Amino acid sequence: MGMVATAVLLQQANASQSGTENASGAAAKRISAASATKLVEPLASELGDAYGGAFYDEDKQQLVVNVAGDADAVNEVNRTGAVARSVDNSNGELGSATKTLASRATMAGTAWATDPRTNQIVVTADRTVTGERWDKLETTVESLGTGMARIQKSAGEFKPFAAGGDAIFGGGSRCSLGFNVTTDDGSPGFLTAGHCGVAAESWSDAQDGAAIGTVQAATFPGDGDFALVTYDDPAADAPSVVNTGDGQTTEITQVAEAAVGLEVSRMGSTTGLQTGAVTGLNATVNYPEGTVSGLIQTDVCAEPGDSGGSLFTTDGSAIGLTSGGSGDCTAGGETFFQPVTTALAAVGAEIGGGA
Repeated sequence: MGMVATAVLLQQANASQSGTENASGAAAKRISAASATKLVEPLASELGDAYGGAFYDEDKQQLVVNVAGDADAVNEVNRTGAVARSVDNSNGELGSATKTLASRATMAGTAWATDPRTNQIVVTADRTVTGERWDKLETTVESLGTGMARIQKSAGEFKPFAAGGDAIFGGGSRCSLGFNVTTDDGSPGFLTAGHCGVAAESWSDAQDGAAIGTVQAATFPGDGDFALVTYDDPAADAPSVVNTGDGQTTEITQVAEAAVGLEVSRMGSTTGLQTGAVTGLNATVNYPEGTVSGLIQTDVCAEPGDSGGSLFTTDGSAIGLTSGGSGDCTAGGETFFQPVTTALAAVGAEIGGGA
């Protein structure tokens, strides 16, 4: 069963330096990435309409918070020790723009996510978006107004990364185990990608091997890409660790939200341990199979079979589950992840397992 113990490693992030010089240097505090992610939610709630997103500056070890047109809000941010940066677009305005994209430009091969470093929505089109579809996307982005969004092209093609992982097999598919969990009735289980969960009901830890787990819940497409699989043996050894390769493991002790600028690592059965950074939040991806929302966007590479694999931090925080993307680990590209926090809440489980 150690073969299916989840595999992860995450590092702190190098974020853009843009805007950090606008804050009072004396007031800004050096904090860890983990502390920064915990500070974002209460600050966003307190700032309300003035909140414009946030990111972590690894070099200065500071949380940078965007503030849209409110001097009192700037003072409130500085009071917490974070760095306030004045921007044009609030989160509410960015949210309205994403709704416009969803209503006018939902088509396979496109994705969008908010990038607080540029205070814009980054719209990505893969190589299949051409001709009239490209024209429609470009027109929609232009209609949002100057400085609200920008388009970038991806050389690859957006698709779920089902085919191989650390490694679980079901219905002819190969995926990766994400994190071992304990369900609300105390049973051991694990999280993986939702598109894996809808592909097969039972999963094994060996190709053509006996089933070790049964899918209890799966979401894909729609409001996420996650599945809960419970072990068929209620006494199964399901430790809350990840196999990071070469006989090394990392203990997973907690769950954390992603923050733009966070350097992360991903573990999957096809490409093993890979690193990169979070580049966008609340991403929407239009796969050929349907639209998935609420994802984390990164520049970490992944390939088919890595689906469901773990995204973590070095302090043992579970961050995400590999969903899909446009590239590979030779050319690079964008990769999207299901936040673990929302997956756990939806299936009624908590991180961790037996010792």
